[in-house]
Amino acid sequence: FFFSSRRRHTRSSLVSWARRCVQETVTGRPEKLVKITEEYFRKQKLFAGDDIPEYPLGTVKVDLDSIGTTISGPKRPFDTIPLNTVKENFETSLNAPLGHRGFGLKAKSKEFSLTYGKEEHKIKDGAIFLAAITSCTNTSNPTALLGAGLFAKAAVEHGLKVPPYVKSVLAPGSKVVTEYLEQNNLLPYLEKLGFFITGYGCMSCIGNSRSLNPEVEELLAKNEELIGCAVLSGNRNFEARIHPLLKGNYLANPALVIAFAIAGKMTIDFEKEPLGTGNNGKPVYLRDIWPNYQKITDSLPNLINQNMFQKVYSNVQVGNQSWEEIKVEATPRYDWDPKSSYIRRPPFIGGQAKVSITDIKNANCLLFVGDSVTTDHISPVSSIPKNSPAAKYLTSMGVKPEDYNTYGARRGNHEVMMRGTFANKGLNNKMASKIGQLTNYVPENKEMNIYEAAMKYQKTNTPLILIAGKDYGQGSSRDWAAKGTLMLGVKCVIAESYERIHRSNLAGMGVMPLQFVGSDNAKSLGLTGKEKFNILFKNGKLNCGQEITKETSTGKQFKCKVRLDTEREIEYYKCG
Repeated sequence: FFFSSRRRHTRSSLVSWARRCVQETVTGRPEKLVKITEEYFRKQKLFAGDDIPEYPLGTVKVDLDSIGTTISGPKRPFDTIPLNTVKENFETSLNAPLGHRGFGLKAKSKEFSLTYGKEEHKIKDGAIFLAAITSCTNTSNPTALLGAGLFAKAAVEHGLKVPPYVKSVLAPGSKVVTEYLEQNNLLPYLEKLGFFITGYGCMSCIGNSRSLNPEVEELLAKNEELIGCAVLSGNRNFEARIHPLLKGNYLANPALVIAFAIAGKMTIDFEKEPLGTGNNGKPVYLRDIWPNYQKITDSLPNLINQNMFQKVYSNVQVGNQSWEEIKVEATPRYDWDPKSSYIRRPPFIGGQAKVSITDIKNANCLLFVGDSVTTDHISPVSSIPKNSPAAKYLTSMGVKPEDYNTYGARRGNHEVMMRGTFANKGLNNKMASKIGQLTNYVPENKEMNIYEAAMKYQKTNTPLILIAGKDYGQGSSRDWAAKGTLMLGVKCVIAESYERIHRSNLAGMGVMPLQFVGSDNAKSLGLTGKEKFNILFKNGKLNCGQEITKETSTGKQFKCKVRLDTEREIEYYKCG
């Protein structure tokens, strides 16, 4: 269904492909492992082709004709948009209130001028500056990647091109993809559209596309109201994750990534508007060059073979020459280098004092955020901005700006990561006057960088809390989102609800996850974040799901539920 409701894979072709994978071990895996896997899935009634058993819950009926092609965005992967409404949806989002589906522009969209090379281009909101076939998931799907290759071939043969200012990326999840794209002579067509293989695995999807074209970055930096966009085939598009300067980020299948790249904008109705003009001077529409996925599925046995997998994975543990030439000593434990700017021993490894279950008194609020704050807001992995606290630290270590790299690459250095906690450009802290890594240092009623405020609180031994809305910590299961929170001095988070893994990570780092009870929330209780908070436990005891009392310096009292959901989580919390 992912590609098109009109070109659905037939069950028989998928079953035949699955059987061939098992019977002929197309991926080159050992025969013994293949047999064990097949036996397990057959016994679980999950093997393709087996009769589906009747379940007592009944049958779910799905009208396949009602399923259409969708993309998702602009800020969350589960906000889906039917492909035929993308243009209308984007235009509506421009002036919609600032939030998950809105950019909050107060004026009408205007035109900007971009000089690239010797050409001048007219740029409007919705212009695409990054198009990436990326991620470790769907880019290992041969149907999706071969479809993208065939789409690129048809586009090139019709004379279509990608605007020169669009940064195009091809980062498959496996080197096998390169093998079958090359052997089926599809890679040259992708390259003619700018989609050269730049690497493998997590790249653009996790913010590792690095800089955009310099002219584009200058345009976006000077005109912050311009809504530049990225379209990618990854599985995450949370705010400012893909690139700090791109505010609209959309997920699509690989062939559609190419289609949007050619169009150069999100404001296109593919059913009514052409992708461009062909060699013959006539308009070329998406439907004219869209690949037939049924034929691709039927042809998979002829397009992919075992030799491809064996060639790639027979030496998968061997690095390139530069990697193999790195000199290391075989020691039982890692030898920490105090001069390293990449890997340093964090203070929470070994010797961590146990957390005592005592009242938290006179705590200040470091952040007050709303719904759907993601781990990308809490601990971004994108490029380190030049004027950020992390950049200042790296400069003090002798690192040049061009070598700052990304937060993700520096995640072995706690000094960088604690300075990068809550450093997302799209963070909306209700205690600050504008979005970004800002908060109000309450004792002085002064707005400053979140890291700097946290350090000032630490100098006075002031405990800190965070206030949040629904789904706090959703997104990637990023451990530094909890580690960085701890290192800023946060003792407690109180939210309306949590993403499960982040809640558990907070507990594991000794940060208490609390939840508003019933219909209570920060708004209904009239909280501002500028109060002092006391968190009162009962005689130092801690039980799963117990209710405790919170009181503020303004005289408010309310109940919170302890979100340590198992006895093991309580033990983790106590260990800090």
